[in-house]
Amino acid sequence: MLTSIICLSVCAGAALPVYAQQKRVSPPDITSAVVDGNRVTLCYSRPYSKDPQTGAVRKIWGGLIPYGKVWRVGANEATLLITQQPIELDGKTIPAGAHTLFVIPEEDGKATLIVNNQIGQWGLQYDEKQDLCRVPLSKTDLTAPLDQFAMAVSRVQSGGGVIKLMWESTQYSVAFTVKK
Repeated sequence: MLTSIICLSVCAGAALPVYAQQKRVSPPDITSAVVDGNRVTLCYSRPYSKDPQTGAVRKIWGGLIPYGKVWRVGANEATLLITQQPIELDGKTIPAGAHTLFVIPEEDGKATLIVNNQIGQWGLQYDEKQDLCRVPLSKTDLTAPLDQFAMAVSRVQSGGGVIKLMWESTQYSVAFTVKK
């Protein structure tokens, strides 16, 4: 119960400044799911493919988001991953609590998810020394392009869950299990 209260407080504390501001070019969003008795929440902002000044459609992967560079995942403040219980990504344990997410996309289609211990920072403030782990992401093509960046957390029927990042015509994902 205490973990739930702490997680909700961190998410609310991080999200309140976002919601208190006037309309943002990249609006904030929260997605979550209960997976094997554990709530996993993502707090992030949703940029658009279209340039906010000109309305021109931008190339996302390899354009707005350069290959080989750390991307903040979304826009504005760093994206938060909040889990009430420890989860495991690709054999790496993520402790209960709040963490930030970053991604390094590569030109060959591969991408790496970075789970970082620093929280509360503007998205461009990345400190590699705070990395908890790096895990590979799986890439699939979306059936229809997405104009606005989206994330999702979903349960897998056989157990565990999946974190998804979707934009343009690409979906990156990573499976996770809940550690008991």
